[in-house]
Amino acid sequence: MIQLPTVSAERDTRGDAPFDAFAALLTELYPLVHAHLTFERLGATVLTFRWRGREAAASTAPLVLMAHYDVVPVDESDPWTYPPFEGRIQDGWVYGRGALDDKGPLAVVLEAVENLLAAGFTPARDVVLSFGGDEEVSGASARVAARNLHERGERPWLVLDEGGAVVDAPLPFVKGTAAMIGVGEKGILTLRLTARGEGGHASAPPKRTAVGRIARAVERLSPDTFPARTPAAVARMLELFSQRSSGAARVVYRLLSAAPPLTARVFTLLGGEPAALVRTTVAATMQSGGTAANVLPSQASATLNLRIALGETVQATVRRVRRRIADRAVEVEVVEGDDPSPESATDSAQFALIAEAVAVSHPDAATVPYVMMAATDSRHFHRYVPAVYRFAPLEMSASQRASIHGVDERVEIAALERGERFHRTLIERLQ
Repeated sequence: MIQLPTVSAERDTRGDAPFDAFAALLTELYPLVHAHLTFERLGATVLTFRWRGREAAASTAPLVLMAHYDVVPVDESDPWTYPPFEGRIQDGWVYGRGALDDKGPLAVVLEAVENLLAAGFTPARDVVLSFGGDEEVSGASARVAARNLHERGERPWLVLDEGGAVVDAPLPFVKGTAAMIGVGEKGILTLRLTARGEGGHASAPPKRTAVGRIARAVERLSPDTFPARTPAAVARMLELFSQRSSGAARVVYRLLSAAPPLTARVFTLLGGEPAALVRTTVAATMQSGGTAANVLPSQASATLNLRIALGETVQATVRRVRRRIADRAVEVEVVEGDDPSPESATDSAQFALIAEAVAVSHPDAATVPYVMMAATDSRHFHRYVPAVYRFAPLEMSASQRASIHGVDERVEIAALERGERFHRTLIERLQ
């Protein structure tokens, strides 16, 4: 799978061949899946498989297991230990772009289904495998898949996509491992700021140039632009972590879990990932303007990437950005945006089933809810489905998580085996 460079951002140059070859490869690797499940291709990139369950009444409330098979580009100058598309297997590890994001998680789903079919097993309810080929470019695959089920009158019982992982010592002074289950995800918003000004020679600049307006606008969008509030999932996470810590740490985590306003203030002061858990973040990611060092550009722009906190909306976020910039000469354009998802329940039968499967595949790990800061394809199912969770059942160290979209992306073969066990248990215990 890794050897096929399914780089969605480079589809225009690489063409469709790697994506078509990937679909053909699945036929070769998983013959029972193709023999017993109904295959359907939606559009250019959505690969779906339906496994009919024993209970006819459950066919309209299937389990949906999601993954994506496209990957992000590779900077050829990066110092990979092995070529990123070689698919090297070395010392019990699989190396290459997509090993963790998201071909490894996709493979363990198919491995589980293939093994259950070989054993003659039939699930209690329908199981739908939904694999997209454009997640990394925020494409329409998942939106098409979700709408397709909705138009057929189906309301999935549980949707499970990539997201959290099995991590060791997830917070300071917390002992043991935790299976981090994303019960909600922040919204995503891309804004373009544009300003126009007087062009001309740089030797006699006006008081306010187009570049100066954009720079001032970006500077005004400080980290405290958006208010902080603690999602219920974060409070629950801290409560569970208090049970896995001791001494002063236990007291602190218990206090924070019981006092969401205090948690919001503390996490804001900590900055970084803690702050991102409790408020909308804004980051300027691209800037442009000018054609020469001695020429004043008549137009300048900046692109902002915002991750919208749970409970907020795209519309309200744009209004706040405009108020904070406070410059009518700066145009604020919405390039794309999705509202954050609502939080899925942690006291439901669906979450309990995930916890059961974790107890089999990773018996030492606590099952802990959290809020995802990144965006996944599963966000398109939330308008139709209340039970949407994000979890890749693979152990990932801090250095492995850093390799996602980075250098030396890799997964341990033993972790893939445990991931297969998780999905096998999940399907076996469906009711």
